[in-house]
Amino acid sequence: MERWPTPQALAAAPKSEVIKAWGRLGYPRRALRLHESAKIISKQHDGQVPRAREELISLPGVGDYTAAAIAAFAYGEPALVLDINIRRFFSRFFDGEQFPSSSPSLIERKIRAELIPTERGDAWAAATMEFGALICTSKSPKCNECFLADSCSWKAAGYPEMEIKRQAKFAGSDRQCRGVVMKVLKEREKATKNSLLKEWPIQSQLEKALETLIADGLIETTGKSFRLAS
Repeated sequence: MERWPTPQALAAAPKSEVIKAWGRLGYPRRALRLHESAKIISKQHDGQVPRAREELISLPGVGDYTAAAIAAFAYGEPALVLDINIRRFFSRFFDGEQFPSSSPSLIERKIRAELIPTERGDAWAAATMEFGALICTSKSPKCNECFLADSCSWKAAGYPEMEIKRQAKFAGSDRQCRGVVMKVLKEREKATKNSLLKEWPIQSQLEKALETLIADGLIETTGKSFRLAS
């Protein structure tokens, strides 16, 4: 935000510099979507981030959650912000279930939207998000400290546990391979396949990573070398 304080400033920045600045925040495609959105905001919205949901979700990489978060936190609108912390808190308190489903259903959205106060939508979103992050946590919820415990449906049901699906291992995964390639190209101006093989010796996996990174628009070829997208 210090380097590119406005959408116009970000839009004028080289794509490679935006990717480098994204650093280790994860999912580098989001850096590209942010860059693309900055260009659209600069050209079509006079440099101002729109507040209408329809205009927000038309921006690259912006879905229901991001649009609602912008509407709530930037503009104080009574928007339905449903991050995992909020969904977990609501799932336990209202539904008596340890964890919510993988993604919110239309019914869940409708029911949760009825909870939003007409004023200070930003405070409501921040409060419920913090409550889920600090009190009604995923692994060790602080039920003894919770001032809502006596009204909690999950407590009333005896804290029934759900089977948790384990996330695929990161070590040795295609995702880790992509991360290694991106790290190298952030540190060097360019790199050949042979030099990248020294960092990740499984050739088939490396080639797949290079193909997908090119397809995602994150890197490009220059002769026999690879570099961050310019």
